[in-house]
Amino acid sequence: MKILHGLPDKSLANSYFESCALTIGNFDGVHRGHQAMLALLKNEAQHRNIPSCVMTFEPHPRDYFAKIAQKSELAPARIATLRDKLTELARCGIDHCVVLPFNAKFAAQSPQNFIQDVLVSSLGAKYVLVGDDFRFGSKRAGDYAMLDAAGVQLGFEVARMNSYEVHGLRVSSSAVREALNQGRMDDVAKLLGRPYSISGHVVHGRKLGRELNCPTLNLRFSHWKPAASGIFAVRVFGLAVHALEGVANLGIRPSLDPKDVNGGRVLLETHCLDWPAHLGAEGGYGKIIRVELLHKLLDELKYNGLDALQIGIAKDCDDARAYFKAQSPAPISRI
Repeated sequence: MKILHGLPDKSLANSYFESCALTIGNFDGVHRGHQAMLALLKNEAQHRNIPSCVMTFEPHPRDYFAKIAQKSELAPARIATLRDKLTELARCGIDHCVVLPFNAKFAAQSPQNFIQDVLVSSLGAKYVLVGDDFRFGSKRAGDYAMLDAAGVQLGFEVARMNSYEVHGLRVSSSAVREALNQGRMDDVAKLLGRPYSISGHVVHGRKLGRELNCPTLNLRFSHWKPAASGIFAVRVFGLAVHALEGVANLGIRPSLDPKDVNGGRVLLETHCLDWPAHLGAEGGYGKIIRVELLHKLLDELKYNGLDALQIGIAKDCDDARAYFKAQSPAPISRI
């Protein structure tokens, strides 16, 4: 999948956006509803012999408006990092992804200018697929009827996809966020069509875990408000041929000094229950790993001192081992 940050410059000879079949959205989590839409988009693109394209935004539009209003509570909890969203879009077979910065200029754009300047002039859209609640342009003034009328006039087809339901429940990013917030990881997997996971490069930390005989793999979650938090039984992919069982903390680590090297940042800290000997103590740094959060053990706790923290970590490890003992064998890595 080709990824473009910002709109293509059609004046350049190497611009590959002569035409496309396009869908537009945040696609946070790339859940089963998104996947159904992407499958339809891909099919329509193949019929027209044009590439499929997803337009998405970073930051999330609601992040932008929450910052403008200085009301952090208006920002949605983030299901996935941009990296993981792009990975899932590519896995769905999308040809191109355009990541647009949602800023003051974009927010002020009229619906008419969005259609003409972005959809037609920049992307050459010949087919546009949107959700049943799609709105666009300044003050969300544009709707499906306006887009459909413009398509007739400007020469592109517009289609709308209804909500996707599983067992009578509408699959949405909001439903995924709610399930993650409540620690219902089995329900999350049903909504996503896969276990919930976070991936990234392993970064250096304070190495306190090593002092506590519990070395960890640290991944930074690039958004300040993750939809999930707490202690989880996990599987780690990317370090060995098979998945490694472990226990992980996703959050801000309330028991640590705020002056810690990663203080204030959201981290996923993962301890493998059986560390691969061939990696050595430093072998994980810089590697790209994927961590599946399978079962929530408890919320983050603040411990009074390192001794209490070490006892708590040992219990978390025991609880994770008990969880895996009741499960089927770990799958082969697909990384």
